[in-house]
Parts: sequence; C-alpha cells; structure tokens
Amino acid sequence: MTEFGKINLHAAGMDLGTEQIFVSTDGETVKAFGTFTSDLHDLKTYLIANGVTTVMMEATGVLWVPIFDILESAGINVCLVNAAHAKNVPAQKSDPADCRWLYKLHVYGLVRASFIPDEAIRELRIYIRQREDNKDIAASHIQHIQKAFELMNIKLHNVISDIMGVSGLSIIEAILAGEHDAEKLTALCNKQILKKKKEKVLESLKGNFKREYIFMMQQAYDAWCFYQKQIENCDIKIGELLKKMTENLPKPPQELLGKPKPSRHDDLNVDNLHDQLVCINNGRNAASLPGFSDSAVLKLTAELGTDFSKWVTDKHFTSWLGLSPRKYQSGKTNKTRRSLKKNTKAGQIFKELSMSIAGSKHLALKGFYNRIKSRSGSKAAIKAVARKLAKLYYDYMTRGFTYVEQGLIEYEKKFKAAMIKGLEKKAKNIGYQLVPIGVH
Repeated sequence: MTEFGKINLHAAGMDLGTEQIFVSTDGETVKAFGTFTSDLHDLKTYLIANGVTTVMMEATGVLWVPIFDILESAGINVCLVNAAHAKNVPAQKSDPADCRWLYKLHVYGLVRASFIPDEAIRELRIYIRQREDNKDIAASHIQHIQKAFELMNIKLHNVISDIMGVSGLSIIEAILAGEHDAEKLTALCNKQILKKKKEKVLESLKGNFKREYIFMMQQAYDAWCFYQKQIENCDIKIGELLKKMTENLPKPPQELLGKPKPSRHDDLNVDNLHDQLVCINNGRNAASLPGFSDSAVLKLTAELGTDFSKWVTDKHFTSWLGLSPRKYQSGKTNKTRRSLKKNTKAGQIFKELSMSIAGSKHLALKGFYNRIKSRSGSKAAIKAVARKLAKLYYDYMTRGFTYVEQGLIEYEKKFKAAMIKGLEKKAKNIGYQLVPIGVH
C-alpha cells in the first residue's frame, strides 16, 4: 500500500464553537481558546509561535468570519471546507477529535478548500446581500398594505399592476392623509390608467375606511419607506466601493464597454455602474449576454469575483453552482443514485435569469426552454436554461467572445431541420422513406 505524503507541513486543524475554539498543530495535542476578540488574537499569536502558515476549519454558519479576518490579516492561509467533505471518523465525535482530524486531512491534502473571493469582493457581497434582504423585508410590508386594502374592501391591487408605482403611492399617501373620496383618489392616477381603467379604478376605491385599518396601512407604509431608505444606503456603499475598486484600473476602450443594460425590476442607483462593471471584469461586458442586466452582473460579480481559475472547466463551474444534473452512474450495471441537493446564491441568480428567458418572446434560449419543459416540466427547464446561462457566462469571462443572438424563429428552424434529418436517417435504416404530409 502506498503511503500518503505530507503536503502541508506547517498546518493546523481548528474546530469552531460558539463558546470555544479547539486547535491542533500536530494532530495529537489540542489547545482550547475562547471566542472573544482578545481570545482570537491569542489564537493568532499561538499559531504564529508554532510556525503555522495554513489552517483548516469547517464553514460553520458565520462563526468562521471573524477568525478568518484576523488570521488572514496575519498572513496565515485559511482553508475553509464544507463540513460534509470533512466528516469525522466513527466513534470519535468530539470537538478535540474534530480538530485533530481536520489537521490530518489538511496535512495530507485530502480535502479541497472552499471558494473564498478576495477581500474587496467579500465586502461587495455583504452590501449586495444586505440590499437583497432589505428588498425582501420591504416586499413583506407591501403584502401588509395589500392586507389593509382587503380589510377595507379596496380592490386597487386587482386593477393596477403595481400599487407601489407612482399612481398607487399617490393614492396610498392620500388615503393616509385623510382623503377617502373615490373620485378624488381616482384622479390621482396617471393619464394612461385613467384612459383605460378609470371606471374600474373608481369602483375599486370605494371601501370601508375604518381607523384601525388606516392605522395598519400607516404602519406598513412607514416600514416600507424605511427599507427603501436602507436600500438607498446600500446603493451608496456599493457605489463608493466600485469607485475604489476601479480607480487604479485602466478604462476599457469604448468598443468593449457597449451600452448599459438596466433591469426593469431592480435598477440600482449607482452612478456609472455599467462602465465600472466592465472595468472590474477585465473588459468583459457580460450584460451583452441574453437575459443578463447590469444588476444581474453586479450580483454575480459579488458572488463569484473576477478570477475564474478556481474552476478548471465550465463543468466544474456549473457543478459548483449546483446546476448540473443530480445523477451519477457507476459501473456497467447502470445503477444510478441521486446526489445531495445543493443550492448556492450564484446558482439561484442564474435561475432567476432563466425565468426571464422563459418569459421572453424572441430569444433563442426560449426555444430550448420550451423543449425541456414539454419533456420534463417547467422546474427542470428553468434549471437547464440556468446551466446554459452559467456556461455562457463562464466561457465569456474566461475566453471572451462575441455573442450573436440568432432569435427564436431561427432556433426553431434549425431544430426542426435537425429533427427531420434524424428522422430521415432512422427511416432509411429500417427500409422506409420519410414523406411530408400532402406529398403523394
């Protein structure tokens, strides 16, 4: 039997807890530290004194983040690993045993480190995720406003598409200010709504304006306004960070910049967002890809960074995202097993983009979506399109190319031609000839 050779000679294994951290620098002895900031600095000093240059620990919630920041600042390489990939040996489940086991795994290089982007990208990720959280909470307060409408028997949200649009907000603010006359409230709508839906809006605004329902709406509206301000503050931080990240980078030529591509539903209030994104991504204008907007590219940059060397091929990339088919085959017996479900933030972003593809009328990928949907359902189709988009994104970011949208009609035409060619070949193999309907 071949003996494994040691790869990381100056390693340590670390097990994290909410109250104690256990660390082993030799695979035998274990030392415990507290979790206060002064304890973490003592831990750093202890590792440096023992000549440790690289540490392995499991990704446990967010417990790893403060330790990672302190050790990284000291020049110690921190390998964060998936807990499922570093399962402990049987009958030795304890925190000291965990850190000894992690030490051995790290010394012999038996577990691959998780992907951790650089510090600037991690900071951008915090702002983007916080912004998304604020949006989700704001959306919950919109539901509370709709509930207040229902209690009043006001059906405005059944007549206009967005009650938090210009017309909807004007009506809500007027109701909260004490105006309950349906005709006066209707007059606050924009001309386009009045031209097409005036009578429906008028009827929808006749309700029961009880003071407890008004109070409920006021609370929900105030909370919604608060989170809109929080979102604006996130946009300010994002803008400041992007400016800092690009100030020393050369500006790409105009032909590479292309045109900004804002999202219809999520426009970030960040000056010069498009040009800064192209600059950060080494001159790659990913918004030129089908279904992508500047907002989506910003979210992906925050999750994936700009260095794609961590993923050797597009298959590694889509597998890491959790977008590859969850099925494995082993041996000649064709026995299959399904892998564990894996969800990633970046993978979810690609799924959201694929949903916009599903709603398009002209993109070629809509034809691919329709094919998969007819065979396996919409959920499988969304994932399949997401994988296609992820592959496009990876190829574009690593090699660069000019994407040409062939359109849905051209895609369907090529697919039909390929299908006919295949059917003709099958017919010929069994001694038949394919004849179009109506040809005698």
